[in-house]
Amino acid sequence: MHFKRLRDLREDRDLLQKDIAELLNITQTVYSRYERGFQTIPVIHLLKLADFYGTSTDYILGRTDNGKPYERKSIK
Repeated sequence: MHFKRLRDLREDRDLLQKDIAELLNITQTVYSRYERGFQTIPVIHLLKLADFYGTSTDYILGRTDNGKPYERKSIK
């Protein structure tokens, strides 16, 4: 699965792949594989990216066109 939105989100902020790779503590090559769909994104990285970009995981995955994050529920 190709994750075009990962690239779009990154480029909209004028960031390089190596910048996001550093955020995730991975190599630029691994991050590049995420963007091109050659490697599955671990859930922990997907969550971190959604938080970083202020969007939902569904938006990153292309399951919705709504870029706003979901409201978080408080844990009691």
